[in-house]
Amino acid sequence: MIDTPVVHALSARNLVKTYHEGGVAIEVLRDVSLHVDAGEMVAIVGASGSGKSTLLHTLGLLDLPTSGSVSINGESADGLNEAQRSKLRNRSLGFVYQFHHLLSEFSALDNVAMPLIVRREKRGLAREQAQLVLEQVGLSARIDHYPGQLSGGERQRVALARALVTRPTCVLADEPTGNLDRNTAESMFELLVRMNRDFNTAFAIVTHDPALAALAHRQLAMEKGRLVDPEVPPLNLEK
Repeated sequence: MIDTPVVHALSARNLVKTYHEGGVAIEVLRDVSLHVDAGEMVAIVGASGSGKSTLLHTLGLLDLPTSGSVSINGESADGLNEAQRSKLRNRSLGFVYQFHHLLSEFSALDNVAMPLIVRREKRGLAREQAQLVLEQVGLSARIDHYPGQLSGGERQRVALARALVTRPTCVLADEPTGNLDRNTAESMFELLVRMNRDFNTAFAIVTHDPALAALAHRQLAMEKGRLVDPEVPPLNLEK
């Protein structure tokens, strides 16, 4: 009997990332291997400067590793040129950042529809799909508002909707609550968990917030460019 290879939503093997500054080599990622399964939420925690954001950018095909490989839904990014990497990224990944990066001249609806329009989908259909996702993140009454008319939490919900509208294999989130007050951040935590469940989309979330990390199915800890534990025990938030 032949075993069928496991296909992960996102996986990385032996990632190394080295920068050179003033003739000095700085190794930011050191032999990092990990995977995120379909529908799984994984939190990556660690101190500032531990390499978390660099890891996320490399997993998201926004940055090339010095060595090592990244695969999305079983499709390797090895050897792809920039156009091919961009196509794989746009087809399979969604992104949420600490700062929403919304386009100020477009409404919430058109901001969310934009990834579909870039794919050359018909504008009417793209806007219909965008409206459905905005309703799922609780913004049905704000679809015609512009970013400047929205609160910080609402802007971040629009950014999440934009990441989900293409039904990606995995959403990569870099400190998605880092710019929000505590109450708004907690609401965002709950929304991330619900979207992970409702869309069955994998999430890889970089965060320094233990409350968000504790909601994930698994936690991975980084220190000085390495994963120091294969899994961090869930935190007891009752204390």
